[in-house]
Amino acid sequence: MKFSTSSTELQRILGSIGGVIPPKSTLPILENFLFQLTSNQLKVTATDLDISMAVALAVKGMEDGVIAVPAKRLFETVRALPNTDIIFTADAESNRITMSTSNGEYKLTGESSENFPTVPAFKGTDELEIDNDTLRRLISKSVFAVSSDELRPAMMGTLFQIKKNEIRAVATDGHRLVRIVHSDFSSKKLEQDIIVPAKALNLILKSANAVSSSLSINENHAMFSLGDSTLISRMIEEKYPNYESVIPLDNDKKLVVDKNQLLASVRRTALYASSTTHQVRFSLKKGSITVSAEDIDFGSEARETLSCDYSSEPMEIGFNSAYIVDILSHIDTDEAMFMLSSPTRACIVQPVTQRDGENVLMLVMPVRLNA
Repeated sequence: MKFSTSSTELQRILGSIGGVIPPKSTLPILENFLFQLTSNQLKVTATDLDISMAVALAVKGMEDGVIAVPAKRLFETVRALPNTDIIFTADAESNRITMSTSNGEYKLTGESSENFPTVPAFKGTDELEIDNDTLRRLISKSVFAVSSDELRPAMMGTLFQIKKNEIRAVATDGHRLVRIVHSDFSSKKLEQDIIVPAKALNLILKSANAVSSSLSINENHAMFSLGDSTLISRMIEEKYPNYESVIPLDNDKKLVVDKNQLLASVRRTALYASSTTHQVRFSLKKGSITVSAEDIDFGSEARETLSCDYSSEPMEIGFNSAYIVDILSHIDTDEAMFMLSSPTRACIVQPVTQRDGENVLMLVMPVRLNA
């Protein structure tokens, strides 16, 4: 195998696909990229057996071939290079690899492509075209709330509900929940609920730079086609919890506050919160919100007061500061709206104005206030 390409382009595609590779694996072959050169196209594949991703790159091909290349050393070498041309040469018999630039030469040993897991051909149902901006928003606005608790596997991914005239993305970890609905959407044939693992979704965010994307589903895999990238992920085959039942309908206390001011205030006061609970307290009264935190063990406390639009009776409610920071960081508008009921009931957070054809709802559970 022999080809030449720019280090910048090679770094770009290796960076977008490298997240697939497991940091430690009982199968060492999974710690490699598979390089396949056909004419002037290089196809780079990575897999952890649950997720497989392939990216195509136009190169100047000189000799076709296929080889497995150590991922970490290759990527770190290419990333450390200036923008320069690389000539990549691999001997299929000895598995020796040489990368040459105008002022350097780097040699490493690859593995036979025969040891690399075969990515099965994907045979899916009807393909669903989805606008790339829509796909990115569905993922980026929800994936941060996905659970990392392996005892609750259904919640370790985002639920996509594909309906005839809308698509929804839902994520929750039991402490917070996000639901984003796109109604400016149509699916003629494909109507299904699927749960896609968070790892696959974060990889899509890194790679989704095409104008349009498409989604295909088979019995237990989903395939996302993203311009020059293709990602196939095993779906989570568990029943997703009934999230609608936890969204309160009677939260009548409305707080509208400058999102950036509140976000900065929570970040500052949280520095003085207990390292165990990370609790911040919101003290609400007409026209103002006081954000406070204290750590009794270390005798530290902080308090800030902001003006806001609030006209209901005074109330105090506590939250995990990390959840509030996450939620506010994913609100697009300058102002955030909190809909509250009581210090023990779930709080709804939304942007003050929604995009056309989109509805974002975020929910966060309060924490019991310190006495």
